[in-house]
Amino acid sequence: MASLSLSTLPSTTTTKNPLFSKSSPHLKQSNRFKVSCNAAANNNDKRVENFEAPKLILPKTTLEMQNVDRRNLLLGLGGLYGAANLASIPSAFGTPIAAPDNISDCVTASSNLQNSKDAVRGLACCPPVLSTDKPKDYVLPTNPVIRVRPAAQRATEEYVAKYKAAIQAMKDLPDEHPHSWKQQAKIHCAYCNGGYSQEQSGYPDIQLQIHNTWLFFPFHRWYLYFYERILGKLINDPTFALPYWNWDNPTGMVLPAMFEQDGKKNPIFDPYRDATHLPPAIFDVGYNGSDSGASCLDQIGSNLSLMYRQMLTNAPDTTTFFGGEFVAGNDPLKKEFNLAGSIEAGVHTAAHRWVGNPRMANNEDMGNFYSAGYDPLFYVHHANVDRMWKIWKDLGIQGHNEPTSPDWLDASYVFYDENEQLVRVYNRDSVNVQAMGYDYERSEIPWLHSRPIPHAKGANVAAKLAGVVQKVEDVKFPLKLNEIVKVLVKRPTKKRSKKDKGKANEMLFLNGIQFDGEEFVKLDVFVNDVDDGVATTAAESEFAGSFSQLPHGHKHGDKMLMSSGAAFGLTELLEDIEAEDDDSILVTFVPKIGCDDVTVSEIKIKLVPIV
Repeated sequence: MASLSLSTLPSTTTTKNPLFSKSSPHLKQSNRFKVSCNAAANNNDKRVENFEAPKLILPKTTLEMQNVDRRNLLLGLGGLYGAANLASIPSAFGTPIAAPDNISDCVTASSNLQNSKDAVRGLACCPPVLSTDKPKDYVLPTNPVIRVRPAAQRATEEYVAKYKAAIQAMKDLPDEHPHSWKQQAKIHCAYCNGGYSQEQSGYPDIQLQIHNTWLFFPFHRWYLYFYERILGKLINDPTFALPYWNWDNPTGMVLPAMFEQDGKKNPIFDPYRDATHLPPAIFDVGYNGSDSGASCLDQIGSNLSLMYRQMLTNAPDTTTFFGGEFVAGNDPLKKEFNLAGSIEAGVHTAAHRWVGNPRMANNEDMGNFYSAGYDPLFYVHHANVDRMWKIWKDLGIQGHNEPTSPDWLDASYVFYDENEQLVRVYNRDSVNVQAMGYDYERSEIPWLHSRPIPHAKGANVAAKLAGVVQKVEDVKFPLKLNEIVKVLVKRPTKKRSKKDKGKANEMLFLNGIQFDGEEFVKLDVFVNDVDDGVATTAAESEFAGSFSQLPHGHKHGDKMLMSSGAAFGLTELLEDIEAEDDDSILVTFVPKIGCDDVTVSEIKIKLVPIV
């Protein structure tokens, strides 16, 4: 079995950039990683400390790396896969999604959750109404003081004390106050667990959906924006910024120490966390509900390879990164609808479930959408998710852009601002974090050089299996994926030249994935992974990626059936497994958890133009 050692990561030349290298009073400055593996799952691990990490700093708008072959980043990247290929309703007939003016005009979230009686946080998620006035369109402050969000693992004692004081002040507010800890948690429950309908947009019988859509990133960016400003006002510090859980960096792959119970009252400690995943346990970016048992170094290597897949290979364009379009009238329950962005269906979901308490009936707090906002770690996790958006865009790779459709730009949400004023905000105002008055302290990104390990298992794998494994054109859809399924999928072309690869990406699409919204779902996808008696890990080239979903309910008969989709980059993968000359590929689906009701309505490979 191949594995990725940190020592194999290439050294790079640091590119200076004042935006990312400026110092912050919140951080302890350090040029070296300090990673401890003395308590990993494998008792044979040796302690690893003071690993010299690749020194790579992203410039603001483009990636300047003297020691990196930029062509390797662009191959398999770029392009725009139109949402018309993923949904049945063309955007030309769409109307931007709008949250209701009256934010208390919502229903109980997850109304048919199987364990609703055990929902310790409660399912009544409607925020309070302070006024009958319509929300005002929010105007970003001009010349704002830039709030610098620090990496949690490097935060100073002074900063941690200030952060805890802010959270305690929020928890001290009456529950019905719109700034209270409870009401802030309810925001996520209402928006992300089916609390709102599309009535404001003319469709009162269809739910508003944030997840599995292109609304995922901007909604959470606005959510954190006001949460952060409220905390700053509570401690009278307009410069206060949230920390981010730096899980994409080896030094940040454990729960930040500030969130632990320390014998004193700690307002950012949450008892509803998985006790087996407290420090020094290493976070698993590919978590599927059970611990991998990997050694510390192998887990870190796997995490970095998965981040490479999710940020680069499987996110070459607007749709694959942000998710499928969602406009008024779209129904998240329809089979043909939607696609989950690579980060949302990957590390985002894994962190939620890894932190949530498996001893709770619904994996509260972080393990279920209705309760996630009750854990202060939720906001720190999503700060790093938001940072991924900024990094992805700042790479400067062709195709790495926000959606430009008015249906996305004019989509809107309603929040209480730090002055308790009900305001409406729009996606168009969320694309520039500095204009919003915040930024992220620099942190190394070694995953940028963690392309999965080439692991060729022989050419013409699919041809050798002809007559043994079913061809996709002979499959009767919808195809159940409740057990390991192998299909042969024909490629649109083969033997693509470097010039061809520079014009289009070869992508594998799973459209119309239907699943039970009450379940934690995870499905792994492999290409040309033959049975050789050796398990293939996420750090190896045959692993294309995963589709995963956190429980969140949308009533549909006896089950909460939902639909989504997934996309996986093939250009680099086929190079690494020496299958570029093959007519077809073997695609293997491996259900990991919650896949009893999972089906897919279409499996196909497309060439997506790089534009």
